[in-house]
Amino acid sequence: MIVFGIDPGTHITGYGVILKERERLSCLDYGEIKIGRGEPLTHCLGILYDRILSLVQKVKPQALALEDIFYGRNVKSLIKQGHARGAIMLVSSHTGIPLFEYTPLEVKKATVGYGRAEKQQVQHMVKVLLGLPSLPPTDAADALAISICHANFLKSVPS
Repeated sequence: MIVFGIDPGTHITGYGVILKERERLSCLDYGEIKIGRGEPLTHCLGILYDRILSLVQKVKPQALALEDIFYGRNVKSLIKQGHARGAIMLVSSHTGIPLFEYTPLEVKKATVGYGRAEKQQVQHMVKVLLGLPSLPPTDAADALAISICHANFLKSVPS
């Protein structure tokens, strides 16, 4: 099974693609989609949609895994993150690839074993679990962790 994980953001969106064969996980691709600050939100969302769609068409995953909204104090950031999630959900709708959502707590628990783990701990465990030669960038590591979470949990009802 190929899982395409996404850590959504309007300026930096991390993505990570893993392959699960039996109990073995391997990394197929990862990276960050960076969109310049100061761009209109509609432009950012269009770029995000196009790039995610292109990557999804290239790797042909069986599942998309998306981090659920992290509740914080900055309401404006939460709304923008919601817009980015919407663009990604549209990719799922247009391609027919099922979308699954996981909370940050579920993702950290699935990769580190502790729901309150720090970002550096997630990065390190992703490197170890996937046998990567070096630490992936922060947002890409989060996306890979989301992929790992889905591969371990395999929710059956998409969002």
